[in-house]
Amino acid sequence: MGRRALIVPLGALAALSALSALSWGGQSAAEAQALTPGTRAAVTASVRRFALAVAQDVTAHGPTAWRRHFSDTPSFFMAVNGQLQFADSAAASRAIAALPAMIRRIELTWGEDLRIDPLTAHYAVVASSYSEVQVNPQGQAHTERGYFTAVAERHGGEWTFRDVHWSSAAPQAQE
Repeated sequence: MGRRALIVPLGALAALSALSALSWGGQSAAEAQALTPGTRAAVTASVRRFALAVAQDVTAHGPTAWRRHFSDTPSFFMAVNGQLQFADSAAASRAIAALPAMIRRIELTWGEDLRIDPLTAHYAVVASSYSEVQVNPQGQAHTERGYFTAVAERHGGEWTFRDVHWSSAAPQAQE
């Protein structure tokens, strides 16, 4: 039996190199995958508590409460329905400060399908369906439903959303 040569396409080799160089908060990709079951469970529980607290805070304190839950770093961004809404934290801060003129109250509810995927001890993916009732200053309510995904990042023991995407469900056709 002769030796077989392993042929790896250049694109795959580049991807493997990039993966080996990937670093999440000082951890390599291999270390991130090596989360112990206990650490995985602790991160999952902690991020779940954070996500539920965000919904309670925004519901109790209105739209400006979002500022506390978005990362205040240059890495932050938010997209809505496939379009970049805020390129950075400064843009989010400006927009959030203006929200009370358009939205008096928000009732945010995560779906029963709330998922937490721990990546490292300091990063996790959050995903959930959501329902959000927005009440404008005139008292008119509008309900939006869709799906939310984000990377949660822990700094100094506190979680924030770093990379956020909201997708609104398409309106249902009336029969």
